[in-house]
Amino acid sequence: MRAEPIAGRYERVEEIGSGGMGQVWRGYDSVLDREVAIKLIRPDAVHTPEQAEELTRRFRREARVTARIQHHGVPQVYDAVLDHSYDRLYLVMEFVRGTTLRAFIDPQQPLPVTWAAAIAAQICTVLSHAHAIPVVHRDLKPDNVLVTADGAVKLLDFGIAAILRTDVTQITATGSALGTHHYMPPEQIQGAQITPQSDLYALGCVLHELFAGQRVFTGSSDFELWRQHVTEPPPPLRTLRPDVPAEIEKLVLDLLAKAPEDRPPEAYDVYEQLLPFLPLPGSAPPGSDAAHSTMPDPTLVYRRPNAPRRRPEPTPVVPTPRSDAAADPAAILRTGVRDAIKAAVAQSDELLDDERFTQAAEILEQVIGPASALLGAESPRVLVLRSRRAAILVIGGDFRRALPEFDALAAAYARTAGPTSEDALECLRQAAHCRAELGHATTALRQFRQVLSHVRAAAGDASPTALDLRRNIGMLLLSEGKATEAGDELRPLYDDLCIVYGPQHEETREVAEVLARLRFAAD
Repeated sequence: MRAEPIAGRYERVEEIGSGGMGQVWRGYDSVLDREVAIKLIRPDAVHTPEQAEELTRRFRREARVTARIQHHGVPQVYDAVLDHSYDRLYLVMEFVRGTTLRAFIDPQQPLPVTWAAAIAAQICTVLSHAHAIPVVHRDLKPDNVLVTADGAVKLLDFGIAAILRTDVTQITATGSALGTHHYMPPEQIQGAQITPQSDLYALGCVLHELFAGQRVFTGSSDFELWRQHVTEPPPPLRTLRPDVPAEIEKLVLDLLAKAPEDRPPEAYDVYEQLLPFLPLPGSAPPGSDAAHSTMPDPTLVYRRPNAPRRRPEPTPVVPTPRSDAAADPAAILRTGVRDAIKAAVAQSDELLDDERFTQAAEILEQVIGPASALLGAESPRVLVLRSRRAAILVIGGDFRRALPEFDALAAAYARTAGPTSEDALECLRQAAHCRAELGHATTALRQFRQVLSHVRAAAGDASPTALDLRRNIGMLLLSEGKATEAGDELRPLYDDLCIVYGPQHEETREVAEVLARLRFAAD
């Protein structure tokens, strides 16, 4: 059973993370039909109206302040929801795909110097914008740093520590510690004033770990860890990793100064000290070893600043062989795949009625994988599902994602039903339509003409499909500046439209207006 929408509009799809502060789901905003991240924040139990009022005030204040950080390195805050029992707080935010920095820290294989510097420099950029408001993160650590597929850094959970008061070290009645972690500055441990310099101390801890592959302090107990942060000098980086530049070692030691006033004054100053270790724009990628082959290159944003969107890699669809179990109808029924398909189609229909195209396509995508594994990627039932999903992407204007699927579907139908089958030609036609929308006019024209030649042979020159294809070809020629060729295509089309639909039909009048403009331009 699906969970009730939060605030009547935010639907949880799948849990993507959990921890001491709560859970995070990937979800959908049903009003705007977009993916969102929904973070459930669990505060300590609220026992009195006064506590509830304070929590409400703190939650809304921090959510509003965090929403003011206008920087691409901070996921946008869309909404803040507080339920009536005051024990469930939800932040609805921009959904970002990426991997936490923690996954790339390896004691046996520290990051290359340039890569670690690039990550730290990106964090500094975010902190400089936040501290200008001012907003102090209060819980900077590798788990709150997300690295996206293009190597960009996103800093998560601004304001969460302040909402939950985990930025204040507490000792319970049993003597156990609350709010302790390996990146806490001395003033935070001692309950003193938190300032932007507190974030810089935590950044020093992160930077030390990136270069050394191990934490600054590793006390055997919480109290020992606290004592080390407050009183012990940190180990110099070059004693742990000799190839670290002396300037980097000094910067990290400055960041880890016990007194806030002895640390760099601003994140901008740290950024400037990292600049000599960052690649120049246009430079070649710095070398990296196989141990870091899975990590996106964090230097890309400096080597190619403000670069265009990367070209998508082709993702060929490999047909799944049909197993013996899949050939047995009884086995198929036992799996429940048919019921899942039926339910997914019904749910996607409901979403389509509400014009929620993105989510409707995803619902089908979730069932296509299991159905392909069981029935085969080119079984008739799966091909219908794939075609339906691709068509929904087109209706929603997502031509870039629909194009490779229609290409794959055209090839699949050509293999299973023949290259001139109705399904193969329709998928080829839809692929051409996507290419036309994406500006790939030359290939789109070739494909439209290829489909038209088969349609003409089967149904004549004035069938509805043929008329639509001829109009597409004429308009594409016009968009390419080939006015004479466009006129040669559109004039006979207009005559046929008058016969089939009449001169007052919307499509007939549209072609008539284009021809009138062509005549005016020629005079």
